[in-house]
This record gives sequence, structure tokens and C-alpha cells, in this order.
Amino acid sequence: MRAHKPRLTEDRHLKHFFLASLIAGAMALPAFAADYSIMAPAGPGGGWDQTARSLQTVLQDEKISSSVQVVNVPGAGGTIGLAQFASQNKGNPNALIVGGYVMVGAILTNQSPVTLKDVTPIARLTGEYEAIVVPAASPIQNMDDLVKALKADPGAVSWAGGSAGGVDHIAVGLIAKAAGADPTKINYVAYSGGGEALAAILGNQVTAGISGYGEFEGQVKAGTLRLIALSSPERIEGIDAPTIKEGGLDVVVENWRMVAAAPGLTDEQVAAINADIEKAANSDAWKDILKTKGWTNTYLAGDAFKEQLDKDVASTESVLKDIGLVK
Repeated sequence: MRAHKPRLTEDRHLKHFFLASLIAGAMALPAFAADYSIMAPAGPGGGWDQTARSLQTVLQDEKISSSVQVVNVPGAGGTIGLAQFASQNKGNPNALIVGGYVMVGAILTNQSPVTLKDVTPIARLTGEYEAIVVPAASPIQNMDDLVKALKADPGAVSWAGGSAGGVDHIAVGLIAKAAGADPTKINYVAYSGGGEALAAILGNQVTAGISGYGEFEGQVKAGTLRLIALSSPERIEGIDAPTIKEGGLDVVVENWRMVAAAPGLTDEQVAAINADIEKAANSDAWKDILKTKGWTNTYLAGDAFKEQLDKDVASTESVLKDIGLVK
């Protein structure tokens, strides 16, 4: 019996060696990238959809995520999608939603029971300034002409823009207020899509149009629309247009877009998502997309973003009260 003991000892050591090798090998394997589903709470083609699909491309191409799907749930300035996302994804670390300034206003004006407090804010991603355009044949040549018309009769100046209470609407309210006109009397026509608003402007159905510059760039370059001002603090390189401030009104408005995660996540899950989004935002692929689309890099994450979000909600509520959309 003693003659077999060394053999047993050798077998035991061999098993330990193989077990240790398996553990070491498993630890050396790369971690599997998370699969994500990103909700764009709007129809295809708009700013939120473009943001979601741009994020999808970068997450996959940079090998940050093995698979990313984009789901469109349009309606009510993003509040329908937000409500669905919050109710169906509690505790799901693979679910993301894009949103932004428009959603902040829509939550207030639609009195949505679900707000951004019902999801987990991750990061602000991009910014885009507002552009004011008129049809090429319009007698309005510049911001001064538009302000004079607005002062004479706010209701006679009609504006085509996006969702009621969104960034376009807020910008018009701020312009009217800065011009000394009654912001509650502005004639704002909300369109559900950029194509509908553009058709109304080109068809001379409204006095002016307001949206992100990217929505109008093609028509401005073609000469069918006249770009009279941008809502930036200073002129933007590559765009031939003065600022609203140059027109004598102290108004600066920047539309921003963000990404949020599901409610009910652990600190570790939130940290992992933050790390993935940060990698994407710092990649050359993402920077190339920003340049191509004319988006400003406004990346802000963590507690700093949450604090800024609270400030944006408070200031938006104040503006919407001024223009009579929120009591």
C-alpha cells in the first residue's frame, strides 16, 4: 500500500496544476463586451435617432460592445419612449436611451408622470446651436428685420419648429422676451418632424423656421433658405451667419443630447456603463462623427452631469412659464 502513496500524491499535484492552469487561462481571456439596446424615443432620421445610431456604430466598431441594437419609439417629445423604457427595463444594465433638451421641455408641457429622475443619467454627449431661417424670397433680410416685425405684432410672425416646449420653442420665447415682445403671444407652430417643418418654411406657410443648423444646411447652401442668425455665443467657423447677440438680443441657446441607463442599477453596473460610454466619447471614430455632423462635443458625465441636468430642468421650467406653457 505504501508503494502507491507517491503515485496518489503525484495525481493530486497534477490535478492542482491543471485546475490552476484553467483558472489562470480563464482570467487571461478578454471580458465579453456588453450587448446594448439603445432606445431612440423618436422616429428615424431625427437628431435622437442619429445620436443613437452614431453611438451604435462607435460602440461596435471600437469593440466596446459586441452587439448594439437601436429601437425607435416616437411620440410626445420623447415622453412615450421614456415611460416605456423606465417601466420595462428596471435593473437591466444593457438598456440605454438617448434624449436631450427637447425631452426636458416635453416632460413639463405634457405633464409626464415619468421624468428623467426615473432613469439613470449617464452623460451629456453633444451640443448643437439653433439656426433661424426664412424663405429666400422673404422681405426679412436679417435679425433686425425679424425683431421689428416681432415687436410690431408677435402673433403676426409665425415660427416653424419642433415639439411644443422643446428647444426650438424655448429659443423663440427667449427671443421674444429679449425683444420686449410678449412671449405668451408668439405664434409657434410645432411640427412632429423636420421634413414637415422644412416644407412649411419652403412653402411660405410661416414667417421663419428654427432648428439645428444641420436641418437647414442643404437648403441654405442651395439658396432656397436664407440663414439670418445662429444662437451661438460667437460666430461658428464655416457657417456664414451672425449670432442672435449680434442682432442686439442677449440670447444664447444650445440644444444638447444625452444618454441614460435604466433605473434600479447597482453602482458597479453604472460604473461599467459609464466606462463604455467614456471610451466611445473619447474615440477618434466618435470625434469624426461629430465633425461630419457639425455637433459640438459637450461630453459631461457623473455627478457633474446630474447637477447640470437639475439646473437645466429648473431654467427650462422658468422659460416655459414665461411663454405660458407651464403654470
